[in-house]
Amino acid sequence: MRPARNRLIGLATALVVAAVLSGCAVGPDFKRPAAPAARNYGSAPLQGETSSAPGTAGNAQRLVLGTDIPGEWWTLFRSEKLDRLVQQSFKANPNIGAARAALRQAHELYAAQRAALFPTVQGNLTATRAENPTGTLANPTTLPQVSPYYNLYTAGITVSYLPDVFGLTRRTLEAAQAQAESSRFQLEATYVTLSSNVVVTAIQEAALRGQIAATERLLELQRQLTETVRQQKALGTVSNLDMLAQESALAQTAATLPPLSKQLGQTRDALTALLGRLPAEEPEETFVLAELTLPGELPVSLPSKLVEQRPDVRQAEANLHAAAAASGVALASMLPQLTITADMGSSALSFSNLFRAGSAFWDAGASLSETLFDAGALLHRHRAADAALDEAAEQYRAAVILACQNVADSLKALAADADALKASAEANRAAQATFEVAQQQLKLGTVSLVTVLNAEQTYQQAELALVQAQANRYSDTAGLFQALGGGWWNRPQGGA
Repeated sequence: MRPARNRLIGLATALVVAAVLSGCAVGPDFKRPAAPAARNYGSAPLQGETSSAPGTAGNAQRLVLGTDIPGEWWTLFRSEKLDRLVQQSFKANPNIGAARAALRQAHELYAAQRAALFPTVQGNLTATRAENPTGTLANPTTLPQVSPYYNLYTAGITVSYLPDVFGLTRRTLEAAQAQAESSRFQLEATYVTLSSNVVVTAIQEAALRGQIAATERLLELQRQLTETVRQQKALGTVSNLDMLAQESALAQTAATLPPLSKQLGQTRDALTALLGRLPAEEPEETFVLAELTLPGELPVSLPSKLVEQRPDVRQAEANLHAAAAASGVALASMLPQLTITADMGSSALSFSNLFRAGSAFWDAGASLSETLFDAGALLHRHRAADAALDEAAEQYRAAVILACQNVADSLKALAADADALKASAEANRAAQATFEVAQQQLKLGTVSLVTVLNAEQTYQQAELALVQAQANRYSDTAGLFQALGGGWWNRPQGGA
């Protein structure tokens, strides 16, 4: 047994040497794409302060270049209810659970692939009962022949190793590691998207509640005006046509409430779904715009930094890395493959003699295989891998362009939102004052009912526009945080 053991040790040494010598890996070595050289986002402002307006969401916002993004950016809206819902969504949303499972799977696949760097050792133990054909063959077990039946016991160890001469194993492992990175950034993108969706949906709910409240206030005013018109008609100071016109305006305003209520209900359902719940498990928290605080300072990152922050860009980069490694795998598959194997064991006719002197056996060998003809299959697979690499490169470029576009759109929207809210606030103040004056003058008989009806319509439109302008500032602020990557690198408990 000792000589066989020494030979096995020698073989193991040879395997290690072969592993050391296999230092090259064919195929392209991945290099991270260069960061964009652009210093701005077109005409979008990188620094400065937006205009302000009185009332909810009217404070000015200051853009600060290079400021880091907090991992829990939604807390800047200063709403404990909103904070609770975002955290609940992280715990229960099925998309988060699926992304986490995909990441675990990718890590396990990488670990499984990593095992290919080491030799495979298998142990075996067999027991065979056989009958010898005494009429044609001599008994292989005993002389002279006593019985045609015999037992054979064999125990052994088989060692096999594929030296990574051309980098097939390492490129495959590199691709698996890149896929794990891709899954990691997919998880981060899911976190960022989910938190943004919860915030925006809560803001949409608050906006709908504001529009419903504004409509109800206007309805109350219109009911009062309708009663006034009826009294004036009884006195003969207005015509029946005037009264019908006012009642029609009241009915038209009332007709706008059901669609708003429907949208509110559907928004609540969407928010419930984001929390990973069924519609019957609607959260207790409700939202109004006045309870939210508009963040005063907003971070802005340069395009060169943005590609580090956006999880979708980082995922596209990981996919590009995986495609580069897959190209190397396809190329290495076209080259000769070396396999080294060795067996050592013992064989005996009785179990008690299995490991005694004279029962040992061993063998060692190597094989080199190369595909001589496959009708071009390997060549076409290599070309397909190169095409996939080109595709991944273009997809990465598209992800970078989209990321910069998202930030540019958000910056432009924030500036426009501030100006729109300022104009809406002034228009609403003027429309409200005009409506109140028209009501008073109608009672005095100095204006016609048509004037009051026009003032009513203008005031209603101004009220709804003001609420929507306030909601836009909140939503587009959340959109900027999402466009900048959502601060996943600062999120508690790491990035996975």
